[in-house]
Amino acid sequence: MRVFDFDGTIYDGESLFDLYLFSARYDVKVFRHLAPVLRYAIKYKLGKATLEQMEHGVGKVTRKYLQDLAKSRSIDGLRTQALDNAVKAGLDKDVMVADASVIGADDLDGGLKSLVNAFWDRNMSKIKPWYEPRPDDVILTASFDVTVGEACRRLGVHNLIASTIDPRTFEVTYLNFNTNKPKRLREVLGPDAVIDEFYTDSEFDQPMIDMARKGFMVKGNVITQVK
Repeated sequence: MRVFDFDGTIYDGESLFDLYLFSARYDVKVFRHLAPVLRYAIKYKLGKATLEQMEHGVGKVTRKYLQDLAKSRSIDGLRTQALDNAVKAGLDKDVMVADASVIGADDLDGGLKSLVNAFWDRNMSKIKPWYEPRPDDVILTASFDVTVGEACRRLGVHNLIASTIDPRTFEVTYLNFNTNKPKRLREVLGPDAVIDEFYTDSEFDQPMIDMARKGFMVKGNVITQVK
């Protein structure tokens, strides 16, 4: 079994931050969240935030951000535009809406769902060329299922272990960060799951490297075996 971190590993950048900037094109109100987003991103990369601080801070920022998007007429306009395009292409609206579902976020509001799809229409090219997906790969990420799930669907990868959000309340229900990663992987795949290869761009994933038979550090498109 191959397990991959997502952001910075197989995706060239930080997908959540990229989504934030992408959504700002449709509604400038989301810029009010810029400072806290940057603050927590920097703390995360420098390892200066505890798991408890991340769970509280990221949860608060994410909830307010998604609430703004859910109320945005511009974002909801993406849903209408997507439906109109489907009709012009001769597709059934009901089929189109069903096909737009995101792994782990089937109840996500139409406008937000359309935003995620529009984002990946633009950003799938940022999946690094060295990554050749296999259906049984596992993506293990601190990013949220409502965003990375759509990328996994397009890649044909069926196993995603990510941070989770309640699509009705926008509350963060699980932050798949740091030591929560191996904990959650064991819960999902079982305590005896064997990781043949693990790929990451972060030294903070050392617990996952320790679990794997082989560990690889990814810097850009350069892959170095560290175990």
